[in-house]
Parts: sequence; C-alpha cells; structure tokens
Amino acid sequence: MIRVLVVDDSAVVRQIFQTELGKDPGIQVVGAAPDPYVARDMVVERKPDVLTLDVEMPRMDGLTFLRKLMHYYPLPVIVVSSLTPSSGELAMEALASGAVDVMCKPGGAYTVGDMTADLIEKIKAAAHADVSRHRPSRDGAPEPAAEVKPLGRTTNQVLAIGASTGGTVALEVILGALPPDAPGAVVTQHMPETFTNFLAKRLDQTSHVRVREAKDGDSIVPGVALVAPGNRHLVARRSGARYLVQVKDGPRVNRHRPSVDVMFQSVAQAAGKNAIGVILTGMGGDGAQGLLAMRQAGAATIAQDEATSVVWGMPKVAIDLGAASKVLPLPSISAEIVRLATAASEVAARPGQPEPRPPTGSPRA
Repeated sequence: MIRVLVVDDSAVVRQIFQTELGKDPGIQVVGAAPDPYVARDMVVERKPDVLTLDVEMPRMDGLTFLRKLMHYYPLPVIVVSSLTPSSGELAMEALASGAVDVMCKPGGAYTVGDMTADLIEKIKAAAHADVSRHRPSRDGAPEPAAEVKPLGRTTNQVLAIGASTGGTVALEVILGALPPDAPGAVVTQHMPETFTNFLAKRLDQTSHVRVREAKDGDSIVPGVALVAPGNRHLVARRSGARYLVQVKDGPRVNRHRPSVDVMFQSVAQAAGKNAIGVILTGMGGDGAQGLLAMRQAGAATIAQDEATSVVWGMPKVAIDLGAASKVLPLPSISAEIVRLATAASEVAARPGQPEPRPPTGSPRA
C-alpha cells in the first residue's frame, strides 16, 4: 500500500484528490495539507511514501518547502501545478530541486478529477524512485559532468535522447557537458504541454549547445537540440542530405504523447547508422523497441545504468531487449557521445573515405 500526502491550498483540489486516489486499492491517502507548515508536521507524523505538491501556496511557497524537505526528510514528490508562466518556471525549478515528476492542473479546480488516472500511475512509479540519486546541489542545479573539448569536425549525425521520470536533471547533465559543435539532437521527455517550452529554455541556459522546443520543419543541425513539444510527437525525417523534424498529432504510444518510441523509430529509419540513441531514467518501457530498431539499423545505442537512474524502468526494458550496445552511468554518457561522434569524424576525414551521408532514396512522408 502506497501512503500519499496531498499538499494543496485549494480545499476542492484536496477533496477531489483524496476521493479519487482513495479509490485505487494500492493507494492510501494519509492526509491533505493546505500549506507547507501543516504538511511538515504531517510528513513527520504520518510518514507518507509519496507527496503531491502545488508550487504556489500561501505562507511558504512549494519550492522553498521542497528544498527543505529534500534536505531534511527526502521522499518522492510529484509537483501538481497550474498552466501559468510563473508556475511553469517554478515547476522546472522544482524538478531541479529534487521533485521526481510534474503534472499540470487542467483548468479549474473542479476538473482535476480528469487527471487522477495519470496521477495514480505517476504515484506508483514515484513510490519506487530512489531520491538519493536525484540529490540537487546547493543552488538547486545538478552537479555537471566533466566538460569535454570541441570535436573540431562534425559529421552528418543525429543524436536522439529519450527520458521520463528523473529525466530533466539527467538531460541537464548530458547536454551541459556536450561541446557547442555536438551532433544535432532530438529530445523526447515525458512532460505536459507548455512545460516542455520551459524545459527547453532552462536547458538552453545550462548548455553549450542551443536548446529550443521543436517546431514543424526545423532542421537537425550540429550544436542544436530540439525538444519535442508536450502533447505532440516528434518524428525525424530526411530530405536529400538534410535531416529535419516533423511535429505532429496522433494517438498516444505506450500511453505517451510525445513518445520516445515514435522518435527512436523515425531516427532509425531516417538516419540508420548515422545516429546515436540514448535512453535515460524513466518509468515504463517507452523507447525500448525504438532503441532496438536504432541498434538494428546500425546506430550506436546507450542506456543509463541502474545506479544513476531515478527510476530504472525504461533503460532496464531496453537492456533486457538487447537494445543497448552500452550501459553507462549518467556522468559518463556525454563523453561517450563525443567519443562516438569523434570516431565518425575521423573516419570521414581519412583520405579516400567519403563523408557519411544519409541512405539514398526518397524520404517517406
């Protein structure tokens, strides 16, 4: 039985969450607090396994409370926030400060019942998260991996990265250690609509590569990482010798939109051996089949190891399928990406060796 504490200043939201979450036989709501001061006492007294937290509350804001909680009494926290610019920025700060996931309230308080099915799934995943692997630094940002040197020469490659629970911090570590001429990247992180734009902006501030939310028709070029917009799939396409992205609607895949599998499958088809695939921390199995397709197409593939994953779900499924050619701790992944890209550059630079190009033939629509 997973013990959950709800923290929200809205009495309506607290009541709905208590009622809806309590319907699941695997969840027990042990309390509902209107502000962090009440929540602090409930955490000590009732010892919840997971806490849901609004970030905009009276007396003490949720972000300050989260940082204190992760320092003195770390436990898995799911941020539940409204879709406003200020709350979106706070949600990104919360993820950097130790929250394992983020959800958005769909409109008014009386509609929050519509999101409880997804919240239940996230609670069950969060209950298995090891927050000791998600410890923030003193300023709320993750400790960066060692910075690597510029490649000096780039090839026409595509770097594809997929992540879910715990992935925002992992992405910050990886992209923050890549050189400014790193291969063009596409990124799918399971995250609500609108919040992905805040994620891209945060990653852009902490990285040498440029990071932005993807738009339909964007080119995949060295030194730029394109993040899939929330609630849209990101698909890689080839047009002649150029790679680009298509941002599209479509059914959820593995219960996700954007889906890592959709992105990886498209990269396997469009780029083949000219790609590098990386699957990071996250619940479920989204991305495993796509990473396998990439490896079968000749791409180098990397999975994050268990010791550094907040939730070792997606990487484990990929490893069990044989989709990962290497399993590495988070701080070592950037260096491996650069090594692979450098090796490809050296091959391309040898006399008599043609520059790596996409496979011939017309791109599929």
